[in-house]
Amino acid sequence: MSTASPSSHQAAITAVGHYLPETRLTNGDLEEMVETNDEWIRTRTGIRERRILGDDGKATAFMATEAAQEALDKCGIGPEEVDLIVVATVTPDMLFPATACLVQNNLGARNAWGFDLSAACSGFIYALTTGAQFIETGQAETALVIGADKMSSIVDYTDRTTCILFGDAAGAVVLEADEEAGLQEAVHHVDGEHRDLLRMRAGGSLNPPTHETVDAHMHYLKQEGRQVFKLAVTHMADVCEEVLERNGLDADDVDYLVPHQANERIIDATAKRMGLSSDQVMLNIDRYGNTTAATIPLCLVDWEEDLERGDELIVTAFGGGLTWGAGHLTWAYDGSNGGA
Repeated sequence: MSTASPSSHQAAITAVGHYLPETRLTNGDLEEMVETNDEWIRTRTGIRERRILGDDGKATAFMATEAAQEALDKCGIGPEEVDLIVVATVTPDMLFPATACLVQNNLGARNAWGFDLSAACSGFIYALTTGAQFIETGQAETALVIGADKMSSIVDYTDRTTCILFGDAAGAVVLEADEEAGLQEAVHHVDGEHRDLLRMRAGGSLNPPTHETVDAHMHYLKQEGRQVFKLAVTHMADVCEEVLERNGLDADDVDYLVPHQANERIIDATAKRMGLSSDQVMLNIDRYGNTTAATIPLCLVDWEEDLERGDELIVTAFGGGLTWGAGHLTWAYDGSNGGA
């Protein structure tokens, strides 16, 4: 599926925000938990540490609210001015009400409506495209798009193949209309045939919680790492090249690639296929690990001060479903100003 702006203006990111838990889980810590070591993790994934929210009653909605409030503060928008809240997550506080409802209440965004979107690691760019449609069609003036996941709640810390990868975090962006900058186009794909390569088997209506499902560790994330790696390398590179071609861009036109932070080797392979140098690639997986829907907005926060209005960005992700996609985004403000 591809989408292009039907109107004379685009949905532009006018502020970014984030939340990172204070607790750090390092590779050294994991050496004490499972049979692994720091060098093995670093050389195969690029990860040195990740953040963990803990078990003090805080969950995804808390992180999402903190990230959203930071973004609103940066651009001076009050919560009552927000029209729409879209939260991308696979770790909602509960199946319902939606995380967006909890965030709306936490913020005091009394005029907003919203919903959750589930696309695993592709969640943020799916949500960005979805939120953009409401801005572009004039159905909303201000939208919050949030990627937030408490992955530690569904990670099996006895499974060394997955527990080394994931961390907890949230990232948020404010969307408003702009005549020139904003999301120019996005291309998305799904492939349910390979759904078993990355999944959580229980917790839904097919396998509701029972003593048997808990004992069988069916409520934890499971991944077929080698197959997912191969597909991610192929699909992320292919969809990025598709977006470049559709928009008449080449490597020299791209200021930054903003990739989902799943594995440094996947990111390197994607950048190489696109003909990009390392200084054109946003990379922070070493500090945060894979935070699922939060990785792309976390990159935007980390590089915000370096971004200038008119910079051309390619955002891309690959995740369970299988889901993948990419978008061409023209940046709307000088990041040194802290928000448009």
